[in-house]
Amino acid sequence: MMLDGLDTRACVELMIDDHQRVPEALHGAAEALAELIDELTERGRRGGRLIYFGAGTSGRLGVLDASECPPTFQSDPAQIVGIIAGGDSSLRRSSEGAEDDPNGAAEALDALHLTADDTVVGIAAGGTTPYVLGAMRLAKDAGACTALLTCAEPDSVPDGCDHLIVLKTGAELLTGSTRLKAGSATKLALNIITTTLFVRLGKVYSNLMVDLRATNDKLTDRAIRILIELCPELERGESAQLLDRANGELKTAIVMQRLGVEIEPAVTLLAENQGILRHALAGERAASS
Repeated sequence: MMLDGLDTRACVELMIDDHQRVPEALHGAAEALAELIDELTERGRRGGRLIYFGAGTSGRLGVLDASECPPTFQSDPAQIVGIIAGGDSSLRRSSEGAEDDPNGAAEALDALHLTADDTVVGIAAGGTTPYVLGAMRLAKDAGACTALLTCAEPDSVPDGCDHLIVLKTGAELLTGSTRLKAGSATKLALNIITTTLFVRLGKVYSNLMVDLRATNDKLTDRAIRILIELCPELERGESAQLLDRANGELKTAIVMQRLGVEIEPAVTLLAENQGILRHALAGERAASS
């Protein structure tokens, strides 16, 4: 209550201390997050998309998370989609009035041509944003799976919501400013959702981003460094040659080297194991023994 009377250092310390609630809130929602991610994984293997809808800060965070997936995981930009109330101009300039229209997402949803394998996640810190709740209901009517990510416990599960994820961050130091704890918790939750999803979909081996194709100098250098880390017997020149033989596909190159096979059986083995490198390597060993 004396926020305006604090000196700068005290204000900084208070905000840091207040943010200790963020990891606690995520721990409390861990089971709900895991259930959503498990369903996302199954749908993703069938080609389903993850689509975020939000307004204001929540919408910006959804767009940010979606936009970071292709460079991180070499994913199809259409696989994770972020939609913000008011359109992309709202990323830079507030258009808070757009959040009050419960049918405001109808045009964007129509353009997406939802399928039964898609999942729409509404993001609303307060849990009552008409634009977000309306998007979720419309998506459910279209046959998609739905979820609501909120920082306020609703009185009941909203209509059309299959997965309710509540991050109990509590009141903000600056009353009503959900860009603070609520925003931090939401960003962390979205990081968890997409990172774990892509781990489950086989885009990660150990803690390395292995599902990349060496299509430019930067990606070629990254692929070579990962290949050397996983196959330390290779020199840099040998790694570059192996990548070339694997058509620039890092996971294919790893299978070729680790199992002593050529490109066709390596590609087949990965396909048989849903692109999961660890399973492909273990499966071939088991078959050879």
